[in-house]
Amino acid sequence: MSKLVVTAAGPATSVQDGGRHGAQRYGLTPSGAMDRLALAAANGLVGNPPFAAAIEVGPSGASFSAREGDLRIALAGAVRNADIAGRPVSFDESCMLGDRESLTLGVARRGTFSYLAVEGGVKGEPMFGSLAVNARAGLGSPFPRPLQAGDALEVDAAKAATGRRIDLPAVSDGPIRVVMGPQDDEFGEAKDLFLRSEWRISATSDRMGYRLNGPTVTHLHGHNIVSDGTVNGSIQIPGNGQPIVLMPDRGTTGGYPKIATVITADLGRFAQMPAGRAFHFQAITMAEAQAEARAMADLLRTLPDRIREIRNVDISDALRNANIAGSAVNAFDNGT
Repeated sequence: MSKLVVTAAGPATSVQDGGRHGAQRYGLTPSGAMDRLALAAANGLVGNPPFAAAIEVGPSGASFSAREGDLRIALAGAVRNADIAGRPVSFDESCMLGDRESLTLGVARRGTFSYLAVEGGVKGEPMFGSLAVNARAGLGSPFPRPLQAGDALEVDAAKAATGRRIDLPAVSDGPIRVVMGPQDDEFGEAKDLFLRSEWRISATSDRMGYRLNGPTVTHLHGHNIVSDGTVNGSIQIPGNGQPIVLMPDRGTTGGYPKIATVITADLGRFAQMPAGRAFHFQAITMAEAQAEARAMADLLRTLPDRIREIRNVDISDALRNANIAGSAVNAFDNGT
């Protein structure tokens, strides 16, 4: 067994997988990766199941070191500067992290969350069927908290050295699509204000909920309702009229009216939106949301078809075979 040692980590760096499912009726929060597509892409590049445990790196930088063996790793999600011992590392590709070498990740430049997958996945003891960390609930393995310098994660040594690349579809920069309800009748004309207004994610947001800054969305009958179930993407309107979009570490019930729900297909894109960036919501029908959910499920299922091996070509051979000079002539030879 090899180790991946954390040498530096920001406050939003943790072990995440596909989350805990089937027990929300008991109040067990699902947790799991903020961007499931990026998690699945990173895992696929190193031969793991799509939702195996990996490291979710928040907007701050982080660094890791291999111990007791070479590791095959891959990065996906929010792009940032990355290097191994000074050598640049590309996103959406697998590569080798040699024994005693260090991987250094800078701050996120596009997006918020990056995923570091290791061949064989991060090892730990599942808690309610998952390693996903929810620090508020004290859940997660091998550490029920965000990672910090000095943590050592057990992983498998590399079994294959072949590099792989994945081609992902371009990310849309359009509005975040929602299905209205289930309590949109509590807002009257404020529904139109919600849809036509520009919103920005607050810097106080976290894995439990993204707080939005924008105009005040007023209630018709007050902000307290009988608590009912929530889902990832539920948009609550508390008493101050500033929406909160519930994320994977949310509570399973809530007592604020929910004006709308972010569709499943847009949740990862929304989670990757950095604080301060302006965006709009767009209402679509339930049928349209279901069609988008099926398309996302198809994309996740067919990710292996998008992976290609990277052929390592010796540069000297490549130059010799390319005949760069073409039809070269001797300027002093009248015969050429």
